[in-house]
Amino acid sequence: MIDLLTDSGTSAMSSNQWAGIMQGDESYAGSPSFFRFENVVQQITGMPLVIPTHQGRAAEKILFSILGGKGKYFVSNTFFDTTRANIEFSGAEGVDLLCEEGKHPTIPAPFKGNMDVEALKKFIIEKGAANIPLCMITVTNNSGGGQPVSMQNIKDVKKVCTEHNIPLFIDACRFAENAYFIKLREDGYATKSVKEIAQELFSYADGCTMSAKKDAFANIGGFLAMHQKELAMHCRNLLVITEGFPTYGGLAGRDLEAIAIGLNEVMDEHYLQYRIRSIEYLTNKLIDAGVPVMQPAGGHAVYLDAKEFLSHIPVNQYPGQALVGALYIHGGIRSVEIGSLMFGKYDKNKQLIPAPLELVRLAIPRRVYTQSHIDYVAEVIIEVFNNRHQIKGLLITEEAPLIRHFTAKLKPV
Repeated sequence: MIDLLTDSGTSAMSSNQWAGIMQGDESYAGSPSFFRFENVVQQITGMPLVIPTHQGRAAEKILFSILGGKGKYFVSNTFFDTTRANIEFSGAEGVDLLCEEGKHPTIPAPFKGNMDVEALKKFIIEKGAANIPLCMITVTNNSGGGQPVSMQNIKDVKKVCTEHNIPLFIDACRFAENAYFIKLREDGYATKSVKEIAQELFSYADGCTMSAKKDAFANIGGFLAMHQKELAMHCRNLLVITEGFPTYGGLAGRDLEAIAIGLNEVMDEHYLQYRIRSIEYLTNKLIDAGVPVMQPAGGHAVYLDAKEFLSHIPVNQYPGQALVGALYIHGGIRSVEIGSLMFGKYDKNKQLIPAPLELVRLAIPRRVYTQSHIDYVAEVIIEVFNNRHQIKGLLITEEAPLIRHFTAKLKPV
């Protein structure tokens, strides 16, 4: 009934985007649609080398296939699932260095998505800069509750990376939402436009990856952008054998048009005000009812603290996934677990090493649902919370070695 499984590719495109689709040029090489797309990305990011891909994980696959490998480490505020999977598939290890504030879901702080700069310095000394090909900051921090990253934190991380000659990339899926939080919460940015803030944010980075299925409203698409010519050459070479020619990268011309238009539309401050307020509205309704929820509200989703919500279920019985099932059964609301099913590992004795947080994400598609839909979502969550002790834990019956949560099967305890 209400699909909050993801905000990726599920948003509503505008009439201008649909009109742009009708103008898409499907030339295999050198499509005019690509050059319009390229120009918009260059204007926002300031990065001259733009490589389209069919979605964000394709950009990640190319980047980490080239830079990754056994014995290497990639560091981030928090990697999301496909990013981490692409790192691990290369043989490398992804390491999250989230700030302390981000580890406490129900305690508010303005920039809980920040990277722990001191932990970054220590990690570089411990592992050696030569073994760290890339540092990546995810904006907003999806796995950490959709929480924003401050401009100061990005500048501080950039300074450390520059000192050790480590490239800094931005996972830019929700760059506009993060820029709007900076405008609202960080000193010195209240009078700047979202575009100006975004341009400054990208100015500290050597490159970025983006899924255009988020803050560009598109149903499909993504890109890699960067400054370094040699790396871009290697990326394009791999692109040709996996995605397609460098001017379409697995996309139709019509998709390139839709993305170019969406990238500009998402920076409209009237839209962003409505977007952020919608998430805040649902978060506040749940707080008022005593439901344990990530505070303050994030940019694209509401995150339930499943460990607290279902405190009677131990982490090795996946309370987050148990809550996902309960919300769907009770009210027809689809959500996704971001906890030990998604990020848990096994030790040598096949015992679960749990994730730091046990969250359930309700991702709100852009420009889709009305206030009455959101009120219904709140009612369902509150009813499930009031009857939470009836929910049982789960055991995995079938799982894949990578990104298991996509296809795993579970049964009630």
